Amino acid sequence: MKLIKHKKGLASVMSVLIMLLPQLAWAEDSLNSGDTAWMLTATALVLFMTIPGLSLFYAGMVRSKNVLSVLMQCFAITALMTILWVVYAYSMAFEAGPANWFVGGLGKAFLAGVSVDSLSGTIPETVFMTFQMTFAIITPALIVGAFAERMKFSALLWFMGLWLTFVYAPVCHWVWGGGWLGDWGVLDFAGGTVVHINAGIAGLVAAIMLGKRAGFPGTAMPPHNLSLTVIGASMLWVGWFGFNAGSELAADGVAGMAMAVTQIATASAALTWMFAEWILHGKPSALGIATGAVAGLVAITPASGAVGPMGAIAIGLASGVGCFLAATKLKGAMGYDDSLDVFGVHAVGGIIGAMLTGIFAAVSLGGAGFGDGNETMLSQVIAQFVGVSATVIYTGIMSIVILFVIKKVIGLRVSAEEESEGLDLALHDERGYIL
Repeated sequence: MKLIKHKKGLASVMSVLIMLLPQLAWAEDSLNSGDTAWMLTATALVLFMTIPGLSLFYAGMVRSKNVLSVLMQCFAITALMTILWVVYAYSMAFEAGPANWFVGGLGKAFLAGVSVDSLSGTIPETVFMTFQMTFAIITPALIVGAFAERMKFSALLWFMGLWLTFVYAPVCHWVWGGGWLGDWGVLDFAGGTVVHINAGIAGLVAAIMLGKRAGFPGTAMPPHNLSLTVIGASMLWVGWFGFNAGSELAADGVAGMAMAVTQIATASAALTWMFAEWILHGKPSALGIATGAVAGLVAITPASGAVGPMGAIAIGLASGVGCFLAATKLKGAMGYDDSLDVFGVHAVGGIIGAMLTGIFAAVSLGGAGFGDGNETMLSQVIAQFVGVSATVIYTGIMSIVILFVIKKVIGLRVSAEEESEGLDLALHDERGYIL
């Protein structure tokens, strides 16, 4: 009788275990529904940064005859980068390859092996792939502001496709995909080097190689609709929480701190720019405070997973001053026509943020600690300098090469007549406003 009861008890336990097998297998695969839900949200937020956020931010700052061209460029880049990312760029950035220190392989071209059940950490690989895709979308879209109002649409498409292939994918792999900068211990939580320095340097090169807009700097070229710009900046501010907090790839305390320091640094930079403008020009402007906020967002990006609140205030203050001087003084002194201050905000802000990460990541200053192999502040600052320098040099050289080839084959710039007419009508046969 006891044996029968024992067998019945064992059978009951076995039946429960059989019922739990799917859940046990799921747990073994380490998928976390909370992390997944957060990353689905973060991915949507980052895409929201490009369309409509960045699109409106840029569109409001150009002249009315070019408003649709900027919107069109950002929209087309979103579509083109999506397809190229799926076909090969995701694999180049995140798959191991024979020259893994420099670039990934093509083992996941066309998303080979990426299925419903594939995981990347605690989230589906499809979600990770799409989240990283949104970074590959906004980075080239940022460059648009540097040569706004004067590049051929066909040249833009060729440049962005080649730039994603030969610049963005390798640099992304260096930092996040198992490449040499990651091994060096460079701290770049959400894209100070990969996104902002990368885009800012490419933008400067493009602005110089295309030449100045007709009439620049003698002819006034004020923003045609600052309401659009402020709305776009507001969307960027909100979307940036997905950009920075989402880069933790989990719903945890690090993501929470990344969100907090993003808000703090952005507010600090916006106020710094506003007061600097107020002191030097007598009045604060909506364009100034909006641009200052974007500068703070840029600067905190590499630091968001490594610094604390006081570090965020300092980084915001430094980027507010540094980017303000770059956009208002440096551009005038050097004479280049970076239409919407891509270099002054993104390259300069990215460099400030990347370098200060090496300081404010120190535990003694409220940070989370230094990167692998960097045991002192000095070693971390050196690593950050190496990351910044490598990105500036590589991106600068490759952008020159790509633009030179395109210039020789199809040309870069619209004709003088098309530029005078405006790119909306000349290139797209449309008007942003019906008068």
